[in-house]
Amino acid sequence: MSPTDPLSLLFTAWVASAILMVGLWLLERRLQHLSIADVGWCYGLALVVLWYASAAPGEPARRLLVALLVLLYAVRLGTHVLVDRLWRKPEDGRYRALRLRWGEQGPLRRFWYFQLQAAAIAWFSLPPLVVMQNPHPPFHLIELLGVLLWGVAVTGEAVADRQLAVFRRQPWNRDRVCREGLWYYSRHPNYFFEWLHWWSYVVMGLASPLGTWGLTLIGPLTMGWALLKVTGIPWTETQTMKNRGRQYAEYQRSTNAFIPWPPRRL
Repeated sequence: MSPTDPLSLLFTAWVASAILMVGLWLLERRLQHLSIADVGWCYGLALVVLWYASAAPGEPARRLLVALLVLLYAVRLGTHVLVDRLWRKPEDGRYRALRLRWGEQGPLRRFWYFQLQAAAIAWFSLPPLVVMQNPHPPFHLIELLGVLLWGVAVTGEAVADRQLAVFRRQPWNRDRVCREGLWYYSRHPNYFFEWLHWWSYVVMGLASPLGTWGLTLIGPLTMGWALLKVTGIPWTETQTMKNRGRQYAEYQRSTNAFIPWPPRRL
């Protein structure tokens, strides 16, 4: 198997990510703050795709463009998590609940949680890798449309994160639900734009050879499932209902959970 074969690249990315996550797991045992796993996922994805840009086959200009897109997305998100949720911040309520649920098995469970993040780095690095390996000359019109979609999605997510962070910093908003800016139209606009971001690689991948394009769907399908059914909206809303019950229930009745849309009149 060639070192530049897609399976070899993915396997190497997974091994390197697993080693990275062991180091972060050891650090977490000292810090007692599971948000470090989210930061590790973001920065780990950026490092893996940067490595793909030098090691994967494909047209060099396209490899450079895709690496730049992933780098800007992942570093922006990872830095936001680092500053907003980790640095001198209490652990997120969702992670505190996990810590209590895991009890005495906590260290081992957290180890495997970090290893799950390592596998997720390799998994989500596949759509950019598919786009990078396109041997055709750059850049097809559909690829430029994908870059435009990427810009809308990453900007939307950054704006939503910023609006929520500014809202939370005001002491008079401590017990209030954020309904400002994009949060007026969606209860989770950051999640919506995160999901939309993964569609940008699907659009760019339409210029790839037909046999590989379908692999780009891994990104939005997996991320959509995680955000809608597993670690995103269900965890967040359960925790928020505990803290802001009646007020948040009204927000749920009036405002879409995911896709931004004008709120309903009650």
